[in-house]
Amino acid sequence: MTGPARLSVAQARRSALAAQGFGVARPDMAGTRHLRKTARDLGVIQIDSVNVVSRTHYLPAFSRLGHYPRETLEAEAWGKTPSLFAYWGHEASLLPLESQPLFRWRMARAEAGQGLWSGTASFGRERRAYIDGILSEIEKRGPVTGGDFATGPRGAPGWWSWSDGKRALEWLFWSGRITTATRRGFERVYDLTERVLPAAIVDRPTPDPAEAQRDLVRLSARAMGVATAADLRDYFRLPPADVRARIGELVESGELLPVKVEGWDRPAFIDPACRKPRRIAARALLSPFDNLIWFRERTERLFGVRVRLEIYTPAHKRVHGYYVLPFLQDEAITARVDLKADRKAGVLRVQAAWREADTNAETPEALAAELDLMSRWLGLDRVEVVEHGDLATALAERLN
Repeated sequence: MTGPARLSVAQARRSALAAQGFGVARPDMAGTRHLRKTARDLGVIQIDSVNVVSRTHYLPAFSRLGHYPRETLEAEAWGKTPSLFAYWGHEASLLPLESQPLFRWRMARAEAGQGLWSGTASFGRERRAYIDGILSEIEKRGPVTGGDFATGPRGAPGWWSWSDGKRALEWLFWSGRITTATRRGFERVYDLTERVLPAAIVDRPTPDPAEAQRDLVRLSARAMGVATAADLRDYFRLPPADVRARIGELVESGELLPVKVEGWDRPAFIDPACRKPRRIAARALLSPFDNLIWFRERTERLFGVRVRLEIYTPAHKRVHGYYVLPFLQDEAITARVDLKADRKAGVLRVQAAWREADTNAETPEALAAELDLMSRWLGLDRVEVVEHGDLATALAERLN
């Protein structure tokens, strides 16, 4: 009896890149059709509020499609006929509408106080009558924001300083009773889920939790190409015990195949339809929250590069910068750049540029071209390089 198939790290990396939408030519004019395909292929797009370059939910499509109208994503997420909805997928996320029933088990557990942040869970237990009152108000009033219920004691200053009204809205969002109808700037505007999502989605049967989780593991495997159990768990943040059971069931049914990746210290799995290209030609600046690299341990296994988010690191302790985007060049991460969009000056500012082990003679030119494309996509006039970092001088020669 033969054991699991064996893959080199290079083969695993190429399969992962292909599954994530890299290695195909970018369209001349990316539009709704391309964006919807990207969202379906990824299965989930993380949302984050940091706007130093661009809010992160706009960036995965840019990395894969190149220049596309940013308002296209807004229409797909918050327009009159959206194809995406907001929920806790990986973190706060945009997800294809058709996957909404697959998260109802998570919504039901949230209502029971499971899988929530501890503060939100305790608030749901202790203030249920208040929460029900907020829900009744939304039923009567229509779309609301956190500011409409900014009452009650607040905690210490900071992001987590929520009013009771905001806590109630967050609990209702977790439990699936309300969802994001639109956004004002970055502020969520909530309404009843059945008034936001199409009836065809709301009326779909709710799958058994195990069935829904199997579908989510299938989506994860398809989106990652080659993945360990930890990778599959992390993609949709599934409970460890549940994901172990679902992987076992999918292996038994032949829907996941065990593989051994050279140098990996744990088993991996692939979808039987996983692509195994012989080479990948790609060029992309990657958001630090991009699906390809958001699980840092996996990034190190695939690319041999240690990527860390330094936003919350004191400035004097940062190694690479505040908002750093790795640069994918074909099959390797060859550089990383600390970027800032200076909208007032019309400049995409490269505050630092750093080499990686796989940097080659083509890297400065390829990176310069991608930075120029990004600046035009952001509506900026030019790119400027501050000569900080061991790649900055070579990059500045091509841009400044």
